Amino acid sequence: MAKQKFILKLSLDDGNKRKKALKTVATMNGVMSMRLDGDKLIVIGDGTDAVHLTTQLRKKIGYADLINVSSGDENVQPLIYPYRYWYA
Repeated sequence: MAKQKFILKLSLDDGNKRKKALKTVATMNGVMSMRLDGDKLIVIGDGTDAVHLTTQLRKKIGYADLINVSSGDENVQPLIYPYRYWYA
């Protein structure tokens, strides 16, 4: 599977909700890293289901909204062939 990056918007009113959210994400299968950026949780995982992750967070802390799912490989440059290798 490929690495994916999820950005979730959470309602983190107090430290207890932060603790529950981080614990929930940390116990998910395939999560490689996570970090909080204000009220956004950024998760990078390999083979992690974004919908299941959002559902589990909604059960634990109340409000969770999946904002973005993208490739976890941000430094990948597109392969550009010289014009002579293009075939019509």
